[in-house]
Amino acid sequence: MNRREFLMQAGTTALALAAPSIVQAQAAGVVNLYSARHYQTDEALYGEFTQQTGIRVNRIDADADPLLERLKAEGRNSPCDVFISVDAGRIERAREQGLLQAANSAVLAERVPAHLRAPDGTWYGFSKRARVLVYARDRVRPSELSTYEDLADAKWRGKVVVRSSNNVYNQSLVGSMLAALGADRTEAVCRGLVANFARPPAGGDRDQIAAVAAGQADIAISNTYYLFNMARPNAPARERETVGKVAVFFPNQRDRGTHVNISGGGVAANAPNRANAVRFLEYLVSPSAQRYFAEGNSEYPVVAGVASPPWVSEYGNFVEDRLNAQVFAQNNAEALRIMDRAGWR
Repeated sequence: MNRREFLMQAGTTALALAAPSIVQAQAAGVVNLYSARHYQTDEALYGEFTQQTGIRVNRIDADADPLLERLKAEGRNSPCDVFISVDAGRIERAREQGLLQAANSAVLAERVPAHLRAPDGTWYGFSKRARVLVYARDRVRPSELSTYEDLADAKWRGKVVVRSSNNVYNQSLVGSMLAALGADRTEAVCRGLVANFARPPAGGDRDQIAAVAAGQADIAISNTYYLFNMARPNAPARERETVGKVAVFFPNQRDRGTHVNISGGGVAANAPNRANAVRFLEYLVSPSAQRYFAEGNSEYPVVAGVASPPWVSEYGNFVEDRLNAQVFAQNNAEALRIMDRAGWR
């Protein structure tokens, strides 16, 4: 059994074990949540919602793909009210498969920027993460860095690390490049990037950061919240030591801006508690919930005026790519084909 099969089986097993409790809770005063967010700090988020509203949050946690398969299998009988995932690609997949419905919420439309939500109102971003370059302080000068495309330059031969092409974060990044550069140039960039890999892709974003700190590479592509969590005042000493050896560069500041992805979600197509579902989504864009996203998992708030914690804000502001998240999400499949052709495994 390969790793993908194992994860799918494990996710399906977890869902099956959790099913009775959530089905029994289909009543007023509850919201049933299918969540691909696996962050312990979210417990406080859900607890505050219940305190404010009296609505209990019943949650099933699993990877996004098993959750989507469950939603399809349950059909009209699904107890799910809200689906949440950590990348626009998978959230958009839920919309394309008819698993979401429009929230029709003026609150969400007002507070979530247009480029961070589906134009038809079926899903919304609730937190942001930028995909940045993490570089070795002692081996790379920031003046040498510029764009994602520049990583294909031969000067970076053997110096770049990144996750595999199967990772949805990379598919969304390349999907944004597709929108900006077109297919031919995007494939050329991917081929050049692959030629500059320090090693075959392996591990998650934290592993790429650690590889740079250990001298195995000079540049890593990573989501910001991984590094920012390692920089927290209460982070383990070894993680803070790693952070001390690297720095962050926000690419493409002179043109389209740095690629930004979201954690977000929407109302399930057959939500039995639709009003509670909309109320829950509106809560996620409240100032207090936005602070939980920012402080609990070092993500950027999507709502203007909510401050980031010090260990995030110290990295400064940046210009973000304002391409609608639905566009790069819809480009994921083509992006993966391009990455495969380029040898990005």
